[in-house]
Amino acid sequence: MKTRVDLNADAGESLGRWKLGHDSELMTHVTSVNVACGFHASDPVTMRESVRTATATSTAIGSHPGLPDLVGFGRRRMALRPDEAAQLVVYQTGALQATARAEGAEVVHVKPHGALYGMALTDPEITSAITEAVLRLDPDLLIFWLAGPTAELARSLGATVAREGFADLEYTDEGHIIVEPEPKAKDPDAVAQQAVDLLEGHVTSTSGKRLDVEVDTICLHGDRPNAVEIAETLTRRLDDAGVERVPAVQLLRG
Repeated sequence: MKTRVDLNADAGESLGRWKLGHDSELMTHVTSVNVACGFHASDPVTMRESVRTATATSTAIGSHPGLPDLVGFGRRRMALRPDEAAQLVVYQTGALQATARAEGAEVVHVKPHGALYGMALTDPEITSAITEAVLRLDPDLLIFWLAGPTAELARSLGATVAREGFADLEYTDEGHIIVEPEPKAKDPDAVAQQAVDLLEGHVTSTSGKRLDVEVDTICLHGDRPNAVEIAETLTRRLDDAGVERVPAVQLLRG
């Protein structure tokens, strides 16, 4: 069982007066945060507030670039060329980098959001285009990709990759995650157990198939109704098991 792991959660997904998620509460439990950059959610002020909250809680900051689809929350696929998908990532990450710099903070990783992440899992050309674009933007940026072939492809291109597992999502027999259109409350103990399974090197698919997987970071979704309870239960379970929570950038770069 791994004794050190990064916990990451999405943040900054509110928009103006419309609020979503539990950013401040979650950032006391996770070690990395993925900040929405205005395409699937967020706005410039929300981005700034997310950066400030992350700084105050010593949470590592990453960009969470998504598809330009506010109504669909970036969870609906779009027909994009690989270079178009990559430029969406560069554009949004650059906006967050500027926001962070103005606050005396730093963006240290990139994690594509929603359908954009899912499109990369089934299209190696999109994975390659996004990964290469991130390396051109800043070779020191980490990139989060689903543990398995996608992460290994990005590694082969020279990127420092945090291999990601999901504690609160189900897996197909092929090792792909099943993204819910509208996240519901989940049993905190079941989510915590899946996190422990991931640290032990496996996860069980919806059909009961055991999948071997090695992760560096585990994701929790902040837009679940009981996200805070899930985070509290999971972190207690990790603490009881002697697992140290460490930002991915520190885990992988030292």
